[in-house]
Amino acid sequence: MALEHLTVIDLTHMLSGPYGTMLLADLGARTIKVEPPGSGEGTRRLLEHDPDFSRQGMGAYFLTLNRNKHSVCIDLKTEAGHAVFLDLVRHADVVFDNFGVGVPQRLRIDHDTLAAVNPRIVTCSVTGFGETGPDNRRPAFDQVVQAMGGGMSITGTPQTGPMRSGIPIGDLGGGLFGAVGVLAALAERERTGRGQHVDVSMLDAQVSLLNYMATMYLMSGQVPQGIGNGHFVHVPYNCYPTADGHVIVACIGDAFFARFAQCIDIPELLDPALEKQPARLAAKARIDALVAERLRSRPTAHWLELLQQAQIPCGPVNTFEQALDDPQVRARGMVVDVPLPDGQPLAMPGNPVKLSAAQARPWSGPPTLGQHTDAVLTELMGYDPARVAALRAQGVVA
Repeated sequence: MALEHLTVIDLTHMLSGPYGTMLLADLGARTIKVEPPGSGEGTRRLLEHDPDFSRQGMGAYFLTLNRNKHSVCIDLKTEAGHAVFLDLVRHADVVFDNFGVGVPQRLRIDHDTLAAVNPRIVTCSVTGFGETGPDNRRPAFDQVVQAMGGGMSITGTPQTGPMRSGIPIGDLGGGLFGAVGVLAALAERERTGRGQHVDVSMLDAQVSLLNYMATMYLMSGQVPQGIGNGHFVHVPYNCYPTADGHVIVACIGDAFFARFAQCIDIPELLDPALEKQPARLAAKARIDALVAERLRSRPTAHWLELLQQAQIPCGPVNTFEQALDDPQVRARGMVVDVPLPDGQPLAMPGNPVKLSAAQARPWSGPPTLGQHTDAVLTELMGYDPARVAALRAQGVVA
């Protein structure tokens, strides 16, 4: 497996951090989740009693984000527990957390402390606003950074007002960039032999995702507004209702529009004046109205077949049920069965990264609390069983 030579210590909780370490675990990294004795990481308890969204005492958050990981219970707030943790760091490559700014220093698990015992260690902290700047200690959750990052202002329409993304891209973006940063630091370590710290801000991630639209604003000073599912350049490019759902049509450029006009049977679209994009953009409202009226007359499947024959970029607006049953999604292994502790399979999203040479990781379920404490302490760290038993008796490990 691509990352099977790496050991990641996972100190994360909730969503942004666990998603980042899940990505590394899915690619083969030995990922050891260090949890406090007692209740463990917070999302273990989230939805744990919900009849629809829990299995075997674990909720959907924890089940998904902690697959392919090991669990070790260490009380980091004790001197003995801190010493055990430092021993673990000596055998690790990465320590990943999403604590608030200042917490790693308070727990003495910051990069400077850990690098003193393992100069090759790569540490990563995903925080709401980053570790520098005037707002670095402000708390933040997903929707806060979605809003502050600018993306919400162009999602929705002037009539609806700002709209958050349906998926938590503030959290997920932080975890994703955290994993990228870790891999970059590991690549540099191959050259220098030394680790470093990766500082990822969820707000920074959202600003990065503005991409070319941010550049357009910085060039022109024109503040973009929400335009719903339409496009500020291309026409027709929108979400249109059909007789039984919705379909996306994306005519980017004059050639696609010419084929679309030939196949859709709307006489007005054959007007030579509409052959070029500037004229279509000026007539956007009228074109959208004509296309919407036409597509509403037949079911989604009819239009998809017609448009695909004409090689027009298009697609249905799928529900979760339709998306997760899509033949292309299934063929790409994006729905996988992950075994639970009792061996029963649970379906969840797969790994989007496909590597041509590395072996795909066999799926393993999320760990029970402290399931791998003995194995990690004895096999990885070389503790003898008597020492582990003594630590357990003291409440240092569990």
